[in-house]
Amino acid sequence: MDLIGNRTLRTVIREKVEQQPEKSFIRFEDSSGNYFEKNYGDFYQEIMRFSNALLKLGIKKGDHVVLHLPNNMEFFTAWFALAEIGGIMVPTNVLSPADEMEYIISHAEAVLIITEEDYIEKFVSIKSKTPTLQNIIITRQQNSSEGVLYFSELIKNESDNNVHFPIVSSEDIVALLYTSGTTSRPKGVQVTHANYIYTGELMARSIALTPEDRTFIVLPLFHGNAQYYSTMSAIMVGASIAVTEKFSASRYFKQAKALGGTVGSLFAAPIRMILTKDYEKEVEDNPLRLILFAQTVAEHQLVQFEEQFDVKLLQLYGLTETVGIPLINPLFGIRKNMSIGRPSIGYEVQLVDEQGNPVNQGEIGQIAVKGVPGKTLMKGYFKNEQATNDTVIDNWLLTGDNARIDKDGYFYFVDRIKDMIKRSGENVAANEVESVLTEHPSVFEAAVIGVPDEMRDEAIKAYVILQTGATISEEALIAHCRERLAKFKVPDSIEFVADFPRTPVGKIQKHVLRNAILS
Repeated sequence: MDLIGNRTLRTVIREKVEQQPEKSFIRFEDSSGNYFEKNYGDFYQEIMRFSNALLKLGIKKGDHVVLHLPNNMEFFTAWFALAEIGGIMVPTNVLSPADEMEYIISHAEAVLIITEEDYIEKFVSIKSKTPTLQNIIITRQQNSSEGVLYFSELIKNESDNNVHFPIVSSEDIVALLYTSGTTSRPKGVQVTHANYIYTGELMARSIALTPEDRTFIVLPLFHGNAQYYSTMSAIMVGASIAVTEKFSASRYFKQAKALGGTVGSLFAAPIRMILTKDYEKEVEDNPLRLILFAQTVAEHQLVQFEEQFDVKLLQLYGLTETVGIPLINPLFGIRKNMSIGRPSIGYEVQLVDEQGNPVNQGEIGQIAVKGVPGKTLMKGYFKNEQATNDTVIDNWLLTGDNARIDKDGYFYFVDRIKDMIKRSGENVAANEVESVLTEHPSVFEAAVIGVPDEMRDEAIKAYVILQTGATISEEALIAHCRERLAKFKVPDSIEFVADFPRTPVGKIQKHVLRNAILS
């Protein structure tokens, strides 16, 4: 038997409830600043009642159910209730437009949507195009809209026994997470019970999480980060979680203090946003001991963040498809936070060339992660065997990201392969140019793309957001780059902008910048 054994989300949550029914499981702050709390026992009772309500609605093992929710407590109830009865959660972004939701609902053949009053019209507008949908459940609000069901009414008089629950196993699919499509339709990543349990165990051990910790979630719950790294790590050790409905850069540490969060998780953009806010000395007095982060942050910003807020930062690397974290900086070893870390427990990681052969140390290659599909890697893409076979070859998952390795075995992210710029026969990593730009004290953030050029294949165009109150000319920034980069890597033009198009977790959508130029 391996680390996972025959455990499922059902058995894991029941085990923790038996051990500590009175212990706080979740503290939640909604968008109005109201606080709510549930202990493990009450949370489990709600799971049982909602599970039975779903069974009465005809939800069967293997059915897909869309969770179109902001961060709220019902998200967790729905997730684990579906896991109890063998249903499959399909979490989606509340900002997704109707046409994107139409595709996801149709592709997943979803039979039920759990959402909030604010988003009903979106689904009414596509009702005729989504015939598999049978019901819509509304959480929190109760405006008595016609044709919908209400979460609170469904569970009010429901049983909390599990007599008629179907058998579920660790290898069963329990979630379908759609990746954001840039040049093609989103792909559905199939996640099993075993996947969730493995990544929870891995993260908890990697950051020395204890039952006394409380993971602090401000990133959207539909995203793998909040599910994999924060929720599952807490549950595996019987810790607690703190959740905010929305991220607030100005209130991040105040919210952590109010909710008792000890371990946070952020991306680069939120870190930069926090740094732009007026510094208040009292925020040093916060309970956070560690903040995990992903994506590139300038070195001086990392130093400033740790010093100002008296908290340790730890960069890691993972994808929705890897589920767990194949690379992470060591908590107790030497942290090189400009790197994405070293291989973690249970994964092999190597860099390969275009033919799939390992590259030499110091050379750039694609990150390839070896694992077990359905346990340490995704089970596969839903209804897309070709994409699965192209991505996972002999248990090696090709990430589409380029990196290099230093002599101590730390991996350094170079760029997405699709973001590499081809200029006069030379390969230019946009990330390298961006890093040089953000070294300038006037620059807050930068995004670099390749644009068509008749003479040189592609020209290098940079978009720059300046620090508040800063001024600098395009010529001066190009001169700054010229002093620090090889001639062929220096931007041809720089455009100053107020912000970038972003994903819900703050990642810059470079395809939108490219399309704007080409259109």
